[in-house]
Amino acid sequence: MNSEVIRLENIVKNYKIGTILVEALRSVSLVIRKNEFVALMGPSGSGKSTLMNILGCLDTPTSGSYMLNNEDVSKMDDNALAEIRNRQIGFVFQTFNLLPRSTALENVMLPLIYAGIGKAKRIELAKQTLLEVKLGDRMEHRPNELSGGQRQRVAIARALVNNPAIILADEPTGNLDSKTSVEILGLLEEIHKMGNTVIIVTHEEDIAQHAHRIIRLMDGKINVDEENKNIKTISDYHFNEVKQ
Repeated sequence: MNSEVIRLENIVKNYKIGTILVEALRSVSLVIRKNEFVALMGPSGSGKSTLMNILGCLDTPTSGSYMLNNEDVSKMDDNALAEIRNRQIGFVFQTFNLLPRSTALENVMLPLIYAGIGKAKRIELAKQTLLEVKLGDRMEHRPNELSGGQRQRVAIARALVNNPAIILADEPTGNLDSKTSVEILGLLEEIHKMGNTVIIVTHEEDIAQHAHRIIRLMDGKINVDEENKNIKTISDYHFNEVKQ
């Protein structure tokens, strides 16, 4: 049996907006094991984004515990959380979040700088990761010289370069056309096959169907947590039939 990467127990997250208490998460418990491919779904206001922020160590719960690789991160301060994020979590965002004046190679090297890795090793690892996402011929290009799909590949390479425990992809195809979306999903499938734990946060059913497990939130609680018996893979598409 695969070992646990994530264990959430009775996670509660409350916000105060003026005098109103908003219960964003209500006693959420969840286990995700190594090399799972999970889709996290839910309508606006379901708690999906709040849960993603807690999973990504961007926020801490009001109460409950979050064990990430057997380390309790639920009560860590901001500095400790930043270190955990850099070491354990690779983020892929809808808006790419690339530095516009830096090359693809420099963008991918960024997490390695924070990790204190020497320059020669940084360059070696970043080049190797860009080759893995099939961008070997675009290393010296800046984001404005790349297509949307190529920019997302740079973002995925940056997420992978530290060999994190989790790849957390927030609406990773939201700004891409249909054909490019399929290519990015294919790349996430390959990453999963290499042994990575992949969590996709999406509101699109079609995207979620690529995951092996689908968790649906409603009103701050897990409404459905089920194995996906009809997994869609990249081979289900014919590229010339997908609209440009």
